[in-house]
Amino acid sequence: MTTERHEPSTTADERTMLEGWLEYHRQTLAWKCEGLTEDQLRTPSAEPSELTLMGLVRHMTEVERGWFRRVMAAEDAGPVYYSDADPDGEFHFSPGDTWEQAYACWQAEIDKARQHAARFGLDDLSEGAHARTGKRYNLRWIYTHMIEEYARHNGHADLLRERIDGATGE
Repeated sequence: MTTERHEPSTTADERTMLEGWLEYHRQTLAWKCEGLTEDQLRTPSAEPSELTLMGLVRHMTEVERGWFRRVMAAEDAGPVYYSDADPDGEFHFSPGDTWEQAYACWQAEIDKARQHAARFGLDDLSEGAHARTGKRYNLRWIYTHMIEEYARHNGHADLLRERIDGATGE
């Protein structure tokens, strides 16, 4: 599979621009993982860090799920990978965990995020509140935060990918 990345239009309206940049960063993370083996996707950056490309994808699965399902739509959607006993569970793999499963789960959460976001305007407040802050957020804030979250982690993905096979790129 080859991931195609498309930069958003330079003249789009605000919502189209925000959605476009979020999609671009989602595509960038997928691109950074492309063509690697299961072992390479599980390769940590450097001791003592547990950061891996597969872990980043699983982390972004949780982030998509948290902001769009739990906060925006007030859906009762518990965590996929982490727990109270293992708050960094997305970075801890069992032998049975696979890239195929992680990727499919991430894509399913992105699809759900798109569905939920389509029901709201940029100024609409979330139906739910953030578990830690107790605050409600408008969709504009969530989009902006998600772009920031992906951009930060795509920087991590750049470094991980370069360490794994020397591949570099934007």
